[in-house]
Amino acid sequence: MEKTDLTILFIAIGGALLGLIISFIVRKRLFVIARKAKNDYWENIVKLIKDPVLFLGFVLGLYVTQPVWNDLDLPVNQKRIMFFLFLFSISWLVINSIKGIKYIVLTKYDISTKDNLKARKIHTQFRYFENLMIFIVIVVAVSVALMSIDKIRELGYSLLASAGVAGIIIGFAAQRSISLVLAGFQIAITQPIRLDDVVIVEGEWGWIEEITMTYVVVRIWDKRRLIVPINYFIEKPFQNWTRNDADILGTVFIYVDYGFPVDKLRDKIAELLKETDKWDGKVNVLQVTDATERTMELRVLVSASDSPSAWDLRVFLREKIIKFIAQEYPDFLPNFKIVTKKSSDSEKK
Repeated sequence: MEKTDLTILFIAIGGALLGLIISFIVRKRLFVIARKAKNDYWENIVKLIKDPVLFLGFVLGLYVTQPVWNDLDLPVNQKRIMFFLFLFSISWLVINSIKGIKYIVLTKYDISTKDNLKARKIHTQFRYFENLMIFIVIVVAVSVALMSIDKIRELGYSLLASAGVAGIIIGFAAQRSISLVLAGFQIAITQPIRLDDVVIVEGEWGWIEEITMTYVVVRIWDKRRLIVPINYFIEKPFQNWTRNDADILGTVFIYVDYGFPVDKLRDKIAELLKETDKWDGKVNVLQVTDATERTMELRVLVSASDSPSAWDLRVFLREKIIKFIAQEYPDFLPNFKIVTKKSSDSEKK
């Protein structure tokens, strides 16, 4: 390498270092502004974009010195490499900015609270659209990068004439994927399900844990994960226990003999409900819902603020009611006796 080439190379390196220094200063300044705002989410946003900003400064530093180091006899196309680096840095910055915007919005809506219907709506929509926007940015960036290569662009033009048949084939092949994306878009808008909804899918009871562009993760009550294609929630029926609100009714069935004092049990249930914070204070009903030739069926109907609380409340009441009946009215518990008749000597013969 000649002396002139070394000088050009040092200029290029100097330009890159200058871009890094400037971007580093900008990054530090952004941190100072974020801390003065006294909001944690601004500082988290700066953390998201600090690396893309640093890399973009490096690329811009190289770009400024490009007219100088273009004279170097390098085995690669410098302009194309610079274009790819610039495209990558911009895409990286845009993707992280999308994540930052989502973070700003979602920090204002807490889904861990009990009255979280609106928060779950916002979380569902923004998380889906975040995935969609990132997907679009990546597709556009890759497409622009490929179209900048002459041979690939010429190949695309040559295939355009036969695109009719190829388009039909690709359309059939991609029909499933497109339907999944469209189903995800429909769910984000109409919201038959939201994050943290309680659902029954394929006979399994659980919570909506994650909604992606193509599938939904349902967290089963025993910590298993059920992976369901996203169009399932458009094409098939399922139960959503928290569609409009999280309030839910729970039932406990008890079977006793005739003559059992139902009013005494009503009073006892009222006492039990005052002992637990799982009951929301709205519904407390005890009814005789069936009568067979052997027993009466009693149904306890109570309400809770959400399905986990309803489950715990039902378990609590069932245990306490059985204990109450066994201690206070044991004679009215269902008893089934089998009487066997001894055969006489004559019958044996």
